[in-house]
Amino acid sequence: MARIIAIANQKGGVGKTTTAVNLAAALAASPKRVLLIDLDAQGNATMGSGIDKRDLHASTCDVLLEELRAEDAIMETAEGYDLLPGNTDLTAAEIELMDEDAREQRLKRALDPLRPRYDYIIVDCPPALSLLTLNALTAADSVLVPMQCEYYALEGLTALLQTIDALKQRLNPALEIEGVLRTMFDVRNNLANAVSAELVEHFGDKVFRTIVPRNVRLAEAPSHGQSIIGYDKASRGGIAYLGLAGEVVRRQREREQAARQTDKEPNVTETQA
Repeated sequence: MARIIAIANQKGGVGKTTTAVNLAAALAASPKRVLLIDLDAQGNATMGSGIDKRDLHASTCDVLLEELRAEDAIMETAEGYDLLPGNTDLTAAEIELMDEDAREQRLKRALDPLRPRYDYIIVDCPPALSLLTLNALTAADSVLVPMQCEYYALEGLTALLQTIDALKQRLNPALEIEGVLRTMFDVRNNLANAVSAELVEHFGDKVFRTIVPRNVRLAEAPSHGQSIIGYDKASRGGIAYLGLAGEVVRRQREREQAARQTDKEPNVTETQA
């Protein structure tokens, strides 16, 4: 059964799409069965997966408007993961959904039949708390938050966590934080090191050990329609995202082991009887 991970941050330019594409590719190389969903109208995750967003016969928009089943819009990529592509049509979808009942549940309903087919479903969210992002957070099991280690990023993270808490109360009580990922990190920057230390102090093991550095090869990969895993997995960026995939898989394994252990423990009432 797939674990659905939304890649979200209300602040733009923090590496959400880079993380979504490269995590999907790294998990697929594990190998795991992976579906990447492009929920951003910019369509960058689609282009970064080697699919032309201007030439789509079906997209996430059609799925959200319930004009097409999700499985009928899925495309295969050259790097081994599946893609539910997106483009500017998502802007129109968001407007059309505004007056619909249970509009935040559209993505969840579309993905439920797909969960047995995958190990991980990664959702690339737009950089705003829009209806599209709410759909992702309602469908997701957890949220992975990429962030740069700079002063304003801490304020953005606080706002996002408040949003997640509010959403848990109303739409998705089981939603949890998958982890905070430090991106575009420059070890020579004293402020970045200070913010990084503060993150670890406040969020503990919720901060991934993996740190994604500023890396030229990582920046080049999307222009070739590839992830860093396909473009240059031996680069510093490639090694970082392979490490992130390893952490995600390990955390999932630990959750499953804990759940099995809980199931094995005898019921207290039965034991006393």
